[in-house]
Parts: sequence; structure tokens; C-alpha cells
Amino acid sequence: MSRHNLAPGVTRREVWAWAMYDFANSGYTTVVITAVFNAYFVSVVAGNAPWATFAWTVALAVSYFLIMVTAPALGAYADAYAAKKRLLLLTTAGCVLFTAGLALAGPGELALAVILIILSNFFFGSGENLIAAFLPELARSRSLGKVSGWGWSLGYLGGLTALGLSLAYVSWAQARGDEASSFVPVTMLITAALFAIASLPTFLFLRERAAPQPRLAGRGIVGEAFARLGQTIKHARRYRDLRRFLVCTVFFQAGINAVITLAAIYAQQVMHFDTQQTLLLILVVNVTAAIGALFFGHVQDRLGHIPTIALTLIGWLVMIGLAWSAQGPALFWAAANVAGLCMGASQSAGRALVGLLAPPARHAEFFGLWGLAAKLSAILGPVSYGLASWLSGGNHRLAILTTGAYFVAGLLILTGIDVKRGRRAALRRDASRKVYRSSE
Repeated sequence: MSRHNLAPGVTRREVWAWAMYDFANSGYTTVVITAVFNAYFVSVVAGNAPWATFAWTVALAVSYFLIMVTAPALGAYADAYAAKKRLLLLTTAGCVLFTAGLALAGPGELALAVILIILSNFFFGSGENLIAAFLPELARSRSLGKVSGWGWSLGYLGGLTALGLSLAYVSWAQARGDEASSFVPVTMLITAALFAIASLPTFLFLRERAAPQPRLAGRGIVGEAFARLGQTIKHARRYRDLRRFLVCTVFFQAGINAVITLAAIYAQQVMHFDTQQTLLLILVVNVTAAIGALFFGHVQDRLGHIPTIALTLIGWLVMIGLAWSAQGPALFWAAANVAGLCMGASQSAGRALVGLLAPPARHAEFFGLWGLAAKLSAILGPVSYGLASWLSGGNHRLAILTTGAYFVAGLLILTGIDVKRGRRAALRRDASRKVYRSSE
């Protein structure tokens, strides 16, 4: 991590502390959303009912809808009160608490499982937006891709750690003859504990550099947050390229979220993997995802943001074709590793591009809009997959094939984005002054 990639006054230790949050929270997405609890929800909690996959995707959709409603206002509040770090502490505590609570969801405990997954995922997603808003404060504009890639690759190592610990415990428990209803709850406790411990460097060493902004007279905290959000939406026309990229994000992230959310279910229902095989698959995919995030982070700063994202979307289409046609484990393993490379690259590249196109004084607010777009996609992708699976009588091959349309749409929208024009709009002083003047 070279100092010339970092903003003035930023130390390597601080960037490491920021990246450690990616390490800490990745265990949640890897173990709860991707590898373990999703398949457990379908097979054990919901008893393999025909509607089980759809129920899982709807539960996630509710949590994402809550994030959509609150994220931009939460970001506006964080900018106005220089409160990103304080809010991050709150969301971290919430996610850790409700992830540990998932250990209580056993066979038939559908209502409890749904409530806990909604709450844990809500706090996770809210924290994800807040930690991303620190990125433009830490990296120089020319190095946003590299620094984002460092964080995202370290995040996948965090996912690997949580998954590795879970796999070790599951292997030991299965050797004893334990059932999933006994060992899966313990993996939830492992994931929650790792999140809490690994996030400590973030709260010890990451600085809140933003200064509080002038208050809006006659409004409370909540009213002020929504008023600032209204100003952002009102002036969004000045940021046409950022706005277009947010629309693009909705589409390509819908496909990514469908794959992430349903990966373990697809592996078990179509490829007939058991829990141990599924965990091993996701573990290997996390390695390729870390490589993809790190490699493409450097490629992005050299090749350009748009060409890099376009390459990853083409890779996703290749993955869809491989997974759809796979009849045996070899081709499915190839598809999974292509997904890993593209997953790390596309998500890291998207975060870096938002950091480049967002107005400097409103990073948290615009990352809240990015979070809104990402969470809308997290509703569209998994729910459309679950609905396709349900309506087709459990045909997961058809369901995975339909997700390819999201990547095609993302590619088409991406072609109209001009990064240089978008960066100029973000830095234009007269536009910034108008925003602040209307705030007074």
C-alpha cells in the first residue's frame, strides 16, 4: 500500500483499519446470505416447502426495502453532523446482535428466522453504505480503484476466515453425526463474534475527517436529514453521469445479488452438493473473488472505470452460460470461480466510481443513494429468481438463465457514461455553492 495512493494526512494504518471493516462484515454475507443460513432456511426452517426459496428472497427484499427508505436520509444526516463513524458503530452493534440471534431459529421457526434476517441484513446494509463513504477521504482520486480493491480483497479474506471457521466446525459436527439444526446455529455465533472482534481496528484508528455542516433552521434531526435528501434529489440533474451509473448499478447488481443470494441453494438443489461441499465451493470462490478485486482494482486505474466494469459484466454473462449448461461438478466449479473473479471486481469498481463522481461535500449522502440503488437491485434480482423458480416448478436452471438479462441491460446503460464529464460536475464550485446556498 504505497503512500502516493493515499490522500494527504492519511496513514497506512488508517487505511488498513478502514479495510478491516470489509474483512469484518464479509463474514455475514458469506456465511449467512451466501453459503450456510440461506440453504438452512430453505431445507430446515421452511422444511423444503415449494415456496421456501421465494420466502427467503422476500425476507431479504423487505430488509433491502427498509435500507432503501432510510439510506439516503441516513447519509444526509451523517454528512450534516459528521456522524459517519458514530452511525457505523450503531449499525455494527445491530448486525452483530441479530446475527447471533439467528442461532435461535430452528426447524419450523419461520417467523423468528424472517424477523432476524430482516433486522440483521438491514443493519449490515446500512453499515456497508457508511463505511464506503470514507473511501474518497482516504484515497487520491487517481487511486480510488486501487484502494477500493484493497479493501474489497481484504473483505473476501474475512469471508474466507468466517467460512473456514464454520467449515471446520461443520466438519467436526458432521463427523459426530450431528444434524444441521445443531451445527448451523453455532456458525451464526462464530460469524457474529468474528464481526465484532475484527471491526475493532476500524473504531480505534479510522478518523472522522468531515466537519459538521450548517444547520437548517427550524427543523429537527430527522426533518433536516430528509430536507437535505430532497435537495440532493432536486440537484441530481447536475450529476447526469452519476445518476446514469446508479441506474446501471440497479441492473447489474440485480444479477450479482441473485447469484450471491441463491448460490448455495442452486448448488444443493441442482448440483446436489451437501453442506460441506457447498462450504468448500464458497470458500474457494472467496479466494478468486479476493484476487479479482485486487487485480481489477489496479486495472481500473490504468484501463479506466467504464472498460473495467464492462469486462466484468461480460464475465458475468459467461458465468451464467456455464452454470446453466453444467451437468456435472467440473463445469459448475468453473462457473463459480468465474463468478468469484467478476464479483470482487465489479463491486469494488462500482464503489470506486461512485467515489469519483460524488460531490466531495456530500460523500455519505451520495453513497446513501448508491446504497439505495444497490438495495433496489437486491430486491429485483433475488425475488425475480425466486419467482421464476416457483412459477417453473423449481426449475433453477431457468431461473439462473433469466438473471443474464440484468447484465445485458447494465452493459447497455454503461455505454452512455462519461467519467470525465461526471467528475467535472462533482467538482464544479458554482454547482456546490448553489447546493449550499439553497440549504441555508
